[in-house]
Amino acid sequence: MDETIIVIMLKDKQTGFLEKELCSYHLGEQQNMMLNIYAEQIEQKMTVFMKLTCECDVEDWEYNAILDYYDMETVKPFVDSIEELEEEYNPVWLVTFPFLENQQEMEQKLCTILQAHQKELYSVYEVIAEKKDDYIE
Repeated sequence: MDETIIVIMLKDKQTGFLEKELCSYHLGEQQNMMLNIYAEQIEQKMTVFMKLTCECDVEDWEYNAILDYYDMETVKPFVDSIEELEEEYNPVWLVTFPFLENQQEMEQKLCTILQAHQKELYSVYEVIAEKKDDYIE
């Protein structure tokens, strides 16, 4: 598999346009669990908005089961906020956290968040594997 580089762009809060590249990162295999990422200047600090998702499409019953069993508290220690977003095809969680100027520190932060998300998601997959009948009417 080719190595993927993730770029965090600064998004203009007023126009919604991506204005400039802040930095790029190598994230490894967990990058498949990131739907998108950008940063916004909020007051005097730069805040990163990252959408976490599943690495593949899920069935309708799995969508609800994943949201029911996913414990956002496992990711919460690494971010400022986490919330479920329902307008996406697959389960999605929006996390926010401060942008770090140091490239290595930021890359490590991104990897830590993605690893925590992946670990929780994989544990959810194990739990819901036997619950298909509970979700199909």
